[in-house]
Formats: sequence, structure tokens, C-alpha cells
Amino acid sequence: MQADLDRWFIHEILAHEQALMAFLRRHWPHPDEWHDLRQELYTRIYEAASRTLPTQPKAFLFASARHLMADRLRRAKVVSIEPMGDLPPSHVLVDEVSPERWCGGRQSLRRLAQALDRLPNRCREVVWLRRVEELSQKDVALRLGISEKTVEKHIAKAMRLLADALFAGEPAPAPTASAPGKAEPGHGRK
Repeated sequence: MQADLDRWFIHEILAHEQALMAFLRRHWPHPDEWHDLRQELYTRIYEAASRTLPTQPKAFLFASARHLMADRLRRAKVVSIEPMGDLPPSHVLVDEVSPERWCGGRQSLRRLAQALDRLPNRCREVVWLRRVEELSQKDVALRLGISEKTVEKHIAKAMRLLADALFAGEPAPAPTASAPGKAEPGHGRK
């Protein structure tokens, strides 16, 4: 079976390599990626043909090339929302955490939980699956029965709302040591 598939691939797909490269040169603006595109395309076609041979191999080859280029363009447009820059390490020894720092961390976590709770249901669900359960964008879309584009929109909306809730409002009060019986600023009594 493998030898038959190899022969089919050579005669039906590799026979069009020159036309394929001309097609990629005409339609893909990055010359340094032409060979990578070709190899990825060959891999996709070989894997697909191992399941079912296409009835029109040449048409399948060029349609697959268009789809691959469209996928690459879509991926290039996705903007990462991962944190940037050097962040202080979050792993510290327990004896290094002062009561003030511990309290400040608890307050920040409480504010984040409240901000998450105020998100619209679908946004909250998408953020949870994407950031907490660490599912891929595609898996989130499949699980919720929505498009990947909709997942992107929910993430963007949620990030804006969370940023507004956490940073645009009044700054969180600095943790202070208060005497017993006295309320901390911003909490309890007015």
C-alpha cells in the first residue's frame, strides 16, 4: 500500500512541482517561505491521500496550496496577548513573602476574580477554557460550537473589560497594617 501511495504521489503530485512553484511565486510575497510552503503542502497532501486518493490530484494540489496560504495569512493576523517584557519571578520562597505582600497578592487575586465574574457569560467561558484550561483556540471553538474568529473576539473583549476593571478604575489601596478593630481603607466601615 505504501509503495502504491508513493508511486501515486510521484506521478500525480510531484509531476506538477514546477507549476506549483510558479504558483507560489505568483501568489506568496515571501520568497524565503516558498520551499517551506511546498514541503508543508506535500505533507498535507500525502497524509490526506493515505486516507483517500483525490479523484482530481492536480486540482486538489492547487486548492490545497490556496488553503495553506490562507491559513498562513490568518495565523499572521492573530495578535498574541501573552505578557511581554521582563516580569519579576513569581516563584519566591515562602519565608520571603512579607505579610504586606501576601495581603496585596490576595487583594489582587480577589479583584481579578470579581472582574472575571462580571464578564459576560460567553467571554468568561472562553477566557476560562483558553487561559485556565489552556485549550487551543481551535479546541475552544469546537467545544463551544463557535468559530475561531468568534473565540478571538471574545478573548479581545474579555481582555479589554478585565484591563478596564483592574487598571482603569481606582487603584487598589496599598496594603497597610491596621490596628485591631480598625477598618482598612476602602473596606468595611465608611
